[in-house]
Amino acid sequence: MINENEMVVTDSNGNEHSMKILFTYENEERKTSYVFLYEESDEENVMVFRYDESTHELSEIEDDEELSECEEVLNCYYDDPKFSEIK
Repeated sequence: MINENEMVVTDSNGNEHSMKILFTYENEERKTSYVFLYEESDEENVMVFRYDESTHELSEIEDDEELSECEEVLNCYYDDPKFSEIK
């Protein structure tokens, strides 16, 4: 992590990318945290990962139900008028 608004993400080829944190979300039922990230040069392409707060590691979401939930959370974020000034 660079700071509270950015993270460095290493892709499968070993390339590092500086990513902006759009927001985080926690599912209390699963006891799982998620982070929604984007590259400053591509703000429209938001990616979501599971985030382990103790190790600061990201992992891909492979479960379809879990991914659908995260997509719904992202859509709610975009639809919320409180965030229109931030976007």
